[in-house]
Amino acid sequence: MKNITKYIYSTFLIMALLFSCDDGFDELNTDKVRLVSIDPTYQLNTAIIQGAPGYGNNLTYQVTIVRQMITPFAGVGTGANLNQDNRAATLELWNLGYRTTIKNLVDGIASIEGDPEKTNMLSMLRIWRAHQFMILTDSYGDVPYFEAGKGFLEQIPFPEYDSQELIYDDLLKELEEASAALDPAKDGVDQEVMYAGAGISDNISAWKRLGNSLLLRAAMRLVKVNPAKAQEFSAKAIAGGLMTSNDDNALVRHDASFRNGMGTNLNGGQAPFYYLDKELVDFFQSNDDPRLKAIAVRYVGSASEGGQVPENANSDPAVQIGMPQGFDNTTIAPQVAADGVASLFDYSQLDRTRLGAPEAPSFYVTYSETLLLHAEAIVRGWASGDANALYQEAIRANMEQFADWPGDTTIPGAEIDTYISTHTLTSGMELEQINTQYWISSFLNGSESWANFRRSGFPVVAPNPYPGGELKTEDFIRRLTYPDAERTVNSANLDAAIGRQGPDILDTRVWWDVE
Repeated sequence: MKNITKYIYSTFLIMALLFSCDDGFDELNTDKVRLVSIDPTYQLNTAIIQGAPGYGNNLTYQVTIVRQMITPFAGVGTGANLNQDNRAATLELWNLGYRTTIKNLVDGIASIEGDPEKTNMLSMLRIWRAHQFMILTDSYGDVPYFEAGKGFLEQIPFPEYDSQELIYDDLLKELEEASAALDPAKDGVDQEVMYAGAGISDNISAWKRLGNSLLLRAAMRLVKVNPAKAQEFSAKAIAGGLMTSNDDNALVRHDASFRNGMGTNLNGGQAPFYYLDKELVDFFQSNDDPRLKAIAVRYVGSASEGGQVPENANSDPAVQIGMPQGFDNTTIAPQVAADGVASLFDYSQLDRTRLGAPEAPSFYVTYSETLLLHAEAIVRGWASGDANALYQEAIRANMEQFADWPGDTTIPGAEIDTYISTHTLTSGMELEQINTQYWISSFLNGSESWANFRRSGFPVVAPNPYPGGELKTEDFIRRLTYPDAERTVNSANLDAAIGRQGPDILDTRVWWDVE
């Protein structure tokens, strides 16, 4: 009897302990130190800040292809300067896109999709996801899109590559829907860095204008492959409301905590290696463009990199000499003598204390660029309005934008007025003039400048004549090549993309880039 009583007692004791252990079980197993969920605003901000143009994802190929900057040196900087396929360099854009920006944006969207209290936050994530995917697909062509970023969410470790045509169909849909859904009367998003972080009270409306401006950008990519769709979505973007001033510019405001990646490289180990391209400097000088004084510095008389010191610095536009392409540091000596400079270190550079500073802002989408695309839509007969007025306002907006860079970069209003008074659209040359100014307005935003150069065919600049380059059929690099790691881990899907798009080489054109 005692054994039975003891057994019953023991059973009740065990049951009591079990139930008491279950009480507070969830709290006990919740890590009080590490995050178990992420605020999607943080993920949006991470994608905005970390996606800024830097060194490997901007200087090595993009700004060099469009004749804005150049290095004659090989090594880690080998790329468009020698028309070489340097996959170690192109890898940076791919990894930054998929591992950082797209991963955060896709995860943020999944965490709040369907939540009626987060409609504005969702729209912002969708708009910025579209922007980041435009950079990726414009650079590589066919890329993972519909399955991208879903390795954890849906256990898709090997995403399929989608055709650029299908990607653009969805990008247009996403931008149209997300921009229309933004409503200042609904949920506030006070911690996002793009506009709220700049002190703009109605940041929801600012994001709506950004979304529509991106919709116009995406639509204009299709002018050669699907002009009807380009016209349709251009009209929708304009009707939805575009950027209205430089306050709407989408940019990263770098500081000591989040430094400009390009600026840190140009002020570090790459300081003596990058120069302003001859085509860019010549354009500024031939047009008496006041922007050159704010951009350039020449360390006059520098016989070596040691001569690039403040006492030799000269920002006078008249003394600037851009570096020509077609040479490396061992073959440029005869050109150095012909140009009358002391050495290759005596050519003009991006001023590392101003536009090239580590705290200089990084611009993604600007009012100036948007005005130029709007002007082009009018010239093409897709919108009503005064194309010349928008063209001149775009130039003004870009020149006034220089006040946002550190240092003495503000362009006086009188100089802006003088320049604009002598720059009007000429009948029959409007597309060239508009897109040449786009080349200037997108200066240092290499991915966008390169994309618009391929889309429009302007500005008219000479191709890099470097001998021994890897281009086979094209004068300019048309796309970046896929990372070698994709061949190792996702070869079947990669092969399908190459079979559909064309060889994985620098010459292959992306879908919308046709002659």
